[in-house]
Formats: sequence, C-alpha cells, structure tokens
Amino acid sequence: MSSDGIFSAISKELSLATGQVAAVISLLDEGATIPFIARYRQERTGGLDEEVLRSIRDRLEYLRLLGERKETVLSSIREQGMLSSELEEQIRSCSSLKNLEDLYLPYKPKRKTRASAAKEKGLEPLAGMIWEEETTTGNAESEARAFVDPEKGVADVHEALQGARDICAEWVSEEVDLRNGLRNQIQRHGIVQVARSTEPDERGTYREYYEFSGKLSYLKPHQILAINRGEREGVLKVKLEIMEGKALEHMERFILTNRRSVFTEHLVLALKDSFKRLLFPALEREARKELTEKAEEHAIRTFAENLRNLLLQPPLSARTVMGIDPGYRTGCKVAVVDGTGKYLEGTTIYPTPPLKKVRESIDVMDSLIDAHGVSLIAIGNGTGSRETEQVVAELISERQGKQKGDDLHYLIVNEAGASVYSASPLAKQEFPDLEAAMRGNISIARRVQDPLAELVKIDPKSIGVGLYQHDVNQANLSRKLDDVVESCVNSVGVNLNSASSSLLTYVSGLSSSIGEKIVAYRNENGPFRDRQELLRVSGLGAFRFQQAAGFLRIPNSSNPLDNTAIHPESYDAAQKLCNSIGVKMDDIGESITMFPIKFRNIDPEQTAGDLGIGLPTLQLIMEQLQRPGRDPRESLSKPLLRQEILSMSDLSVGLELEGTVRNVVDFGAFVDIGVKQDGLLHISKMGGGRRVANPHDVVSVGDIIRVAILEVDEQRGRISLELAGKNSPEAL
Repeated sequence: MSSDGIFSAISKELSLATGQVAAVISLLDEGATIPFIARYRQERTGGLDEEVLRSIRDRLEYLRLLGERKETVLSSIREQGMLSSELEEQIRSCSSLKNLEDLYLPYKPKRKTRASAAKEKGLEPLAGMIWEEETTTGNAESEARAFVDPEKGVADVHEALQGARDICAEWVSEEVDLRNGLRNQIQRHGIVQVARSTEPDERGTYREYYEFSGKLSYLKPHQILAINRGEREGVLKVKLEIMEGKALEHMERFILTNRRSVFTEHLVLALKDSFKRLLFPALEREARKELTEKAEEHAIRTFAENLRNLLLQPPLSARTVMGIDPGYRTGCKVAVVDGTGKYLEGTTIYPTPPLKKVRESIDVMDSLIDAHGVSLIAIGNGTGSRETEQVVAELISERQGKQKGDDLHYLIVNEAGASVYSASPLAKQEFPDLEAAMRGNISIARRVQDPLAELVKIDPKSIGVGLYQHDVNQANLSRKLDDVVESCVNSVGVNLNSASSSLLTYVSGLSSSIGEKIVAYRNENGPFRDRQELLRVSGLGAFRFQQAAGFLRIPNSSNPLDNTAIHPESYDAAQKLCNSIGVKMDDIGESITMFPIKFRNIDPEQTAGDLGIGLPTLQLIMEQLQRPGRDPRESLSKPLLRQEILSMSDLSVGLELEGTVRNVVDFGAFVDIGVKQDGLLHISKMGGGRRVANPHDVVSVGDIIRVAILEVDEQRGRISLELAGKNSPEAL
C-alpha cells in the first residue's frame, strides 16, 4: 500500500483529515515521540491528543506490516507461476491479514497432507471431475477405474475415489467466501461448552465453569480468560459447538451446482469430511484465538487505566515517612526517609507472632518518630499487615494520650513490586550497604511521597492493579503499559536534578543509557544550572534535546522558564509576550497573580501572529506563565489517612465508611475500608438501580469514596459494598 493509501485508510478509519494523518506519520518517521507531538506540534496535527496519536501509530505499523506481507505472498505465488492479474488485484486490495492469508491458503507451501499424497498418486484429474460436476452419464466407479494403479499406491476404485475426495476436501477448505460464511455462522450462533476435567481444583477456583455454556458473542472478557486458564491447568475441557446441519446446508448450497452429476455423492462426502477434519477445527481455533485476543485487549486496557490512575496519585511530598514492611518470623522492617526520599535510619521490630514484642516495638517506633519528625507511617499490605496496623494504631493512640502534639497518621500501601525492586540492580546501586528487605521497605515509604517517581523503578506488570495480567500477550501488555508510564511521566514533568535514571528513561527522547549518563554527569558536575547544559551530556544531541527539554524541570535555574513546560524553542516568544504586557522574566513565579489580569486584554489570534507562533503554542505559554512548576497531580484527592483501626467484627450492615479504591476490574472494584480484607463494590451496586456498563465510568484506582456495608461474611473473609452518601449515583 502506498503512503497515500495508508494516509487515506487511517484517516477514514479514525475519522481524521488526511493532512492530519500525514503530518503525524511524518513526525513519527522523523523519530518524534508521542508526548512531544501531542504537546509541541499541535499546529501541525490539528491538536490531536496522545490517544489518537497512538491509534495512528498502531494502525500505521499494522498497515505497513500488511504491505510487507502482501509483497511476500505475491512473490511466492509469482514464483509458482500462478499469479493472475485478478488474484494480484485481490491481494493488493486486501485490508486485513486474515483475509490475505485466506487468499494465500491455496498457494501456501504445505506439509504433507492426505490431499498432497493423493496428488502424488495421480488422482488430481479424478478430483477435478468430481469438483466440476460435469459427468452425468455412467457411474463414479467406472470413471475412477482408469486411475487404479497399484504401482502408485492406488489398489482399487475405492482408494482412487477416497484420494480424490481428500483433494476435493482440501479445495473446499480453501474457498475464501465459504470460509467467511462459516465464520459468520460461528460468530452469530457458536456456543462455548465448558465441562469439568480430571485435574483437581482444590480451591474451587473454576467452580462456576464446571458446567458452563455460553454464546460466543455474549461471553465477557474475564470469563474468556478464566476459562482459558482453567483449560491450560487441565481443570476444564472446552469445545465450540455450532449447528452442524445448517453449516453443511450452507456448504452444499455454495459448492454443489449440478446434482445430476454421477459424482454428487462423493462431493457431498468430501464436503462433510472437509467440515469435520479441516474447516471447523481451523475456524474453531481461529474463533477462540480472536475471542482471546479481544479479551486480552480489554484486560490490557483495564490494567493500563488502573496503572495510569495509580501513577498519577497525588504525592505526599515534604513529609518524613516511616515505612514498615510487615512480616512474622523475620520481623517487620522499619525505614525512615526524609521529605526528599533520602534514607535516614532503619531497624527491625517484632510486634507480630511468634515473638509479639509489642511494647518494645512501640517504643522503637516512638523513638524514631521523635528523632526524625515522622508525620506519616506507611504500612505494606503483605503478610502481617493486620497485626502491624493494630500496633501502629495503638502507638498513635498512646502519643495522643501523651499530648505530644503531632498530627501522626498511617495508611496501608500496596506493596506489590517492592520485592522486585529490592532485588534489582538499581536498588543495589541506590543502597549497596542495605539488605534487600530494607530496600523494599524504603520503596514502600517513597511510593507514598511520590508514587510516580518510585513506581517507575518497577516492571509495571508487577505493580498489582491488573486482572489476568500473566495470561495475556506479554508483548502487547508491555507496550501498552510502557505507553501509560511514558504518558504519565511526561504529563507531570521531571525534576532534572533529582530524578532517578529509571524516571529519566521514560522522558520523551531519552533512553535508559542516556538516563544513566545524565545521572553520572549530575554526580560529577553537580546540579544542572539550565536546560542548555543537557547538551553537554554524552550522547544527548540536538534531536534528543528537542524531544526531551520541555518535559524536564530545573526549579532553581537562572531562567524561570526552565521550570515550566514551555519548550526552549518558544523562549523568545515567551520573552516577547512578557515584554508586551510589562512583566519581567525575573518576576515569573512571584507575580503570577498579575497574569490573568494582563491576559484579559490580549487578542489570542493577533498576539500569536505577532509572535510568529501558533495559537496552541501561545495558549501553552500563557498557561505555564500563570502556573510555573505546577504539578498536575496536586488537584487530585489526597490518599486517605487513618489513625484508628477497624476489624470485620466492627462492621455491620448499613454502616457507612470512607475507603480507597485499590483495583478496578470488569465486575466491580475492590475497596480498602480499613480492615484486613478489601470489600467488593460489585458493578451491580454502582448504579443505584441503573445499569453500569463499565466500572471505570464510576470509580478509578486511588479514588476516595463513601460506601455502605451490604454484607459481611467473616468466615469466608468477604465484604460486600454499595456506593453511599455523596458518591451515590443520585448525588453524582
């Protein structure tokens, strides 16, 4: 497909102007990143956002892959001397890989099949007679007798007809329109039948699928992935069923043209054989593969949305935090970090079984709080978190009783991935003298101070906000999650003088090696004084600088624009704008209250023209001058902090509580309400009587919501919730 053809196809599919698509593809081919294009090239793209830009990128890659595959297919068929102008036109106009492979199927080199064996025996002419249905006199046996040849392995008429039918069966399976018709039948009427297999299911994980039947088109993504996993583990048996009689009727209508042929009976037998042995097994595999791919795509989108919401949780910066990684036999690791995340002191306490040194543990924590001014305790949610939480709540109560005057709170932190970080080369580099458990504990404390900066150090798949993340296509998952991390990092911006190499890796235009070189340069030469100094870093040339500079912040730079999202290429325009409204550059940040007043008298279009920039760039400059150094996460709700503890026995039906959404899945959301077990806010309880199609339309990871207790099952450790108070659909 030509470039113009690709532009046209994508613009039609995404309802965009061809010029927009062409501009985006040109920028991508130049090496520009999605965040850079979205923020700094809006004039060229017509203001397309990251989501649309990534859709263009993905379709571009698919269509180019399709184009490459077309050339391979055409070359293969041409070498066989079987490429007609009609077939070439069909292949070149093909719009999907699936249809392309259907067209290629008759010409694709095959392993040895029953049909190929029959052809080697010289039975293809007989198969042609059956296929053409032109012989109407005599009988099939007499016609087949001429093909009996013991030397070729055709002992009698029966073997001749059987071999010819094998060839016809393969021809039937290669009919493109017939395959598409059967595909449609499977999609519309296919039934997935699931039954219990022989492998044990000790925890009853797949109980609801022991006798399960569902229409293919009605299955939900989480059902598909659960059934697939149960099948892989040998617990479930799965098969696809369709109305075979109707399928065969469709095949006969499509293939049979002359029922007076003496070979009609044999062609019908070939049809049935083709359906059972070739067509249906292949189409069943294809249908289940497509079903799985759609379910995986949905699961990946859900994981990505949860990850985005987690990464963009507002930071509790400038707080001295005590992190606690709970445990039993090995005790609880305690680490204190200051407001910048610097490790101050750490130790191990044993408030949990088997030692249960509660008094001693409280005294140790009390001493650390006094010594370092701790105002927040972050408790990991792993083994022993419940007992640790009880001890921390007792500590806070004691300090309140002693009237120490501090506003000490605690919160439970999802510690998923902390152990992965603790054993990583980066953790060893950051804390070479500490044991792995203490490194993980520092990560728990830091992810409260700045979730984004800390969580980027961990493989996104290990962060624990997905469903079936280990069952989906790992390459697709990794790419989607990397897109999310890249988007979050660049939307927030990165402090060039404090960012880790892991964080810098996700900055537009940078890489892991460049991130490491930036940190090394900083360690050797001290903090960067301005953005231009980046060009002194080895390997960071003009193009990388262009892509990265606008996303890097230098709070103490001599140029205040270095602490904004204004790109250096627009500094002259920003300077002229400030001059035109009578504001000195040195006053930016201190005189921001005057900008809204000054900007009221500006005609944006005329001003943009006077400055020689586009309107989107002017709007960006004006926004950033009013809010230099602003963290977009600041406007979000802060995490829910606690001082007291609840147990399941404290819960009663109708009780209303505030909770934090920990995970959002297809069937609802899991909410931390301050007890050991997260409660389930089922999707059916989100709408106040109205149907909710997608839980993400109502809640997101990190949301603080008010819920009411519907049911408590202490024995099974289950809590059912519904939205309440100001979060109810009526209030919203």
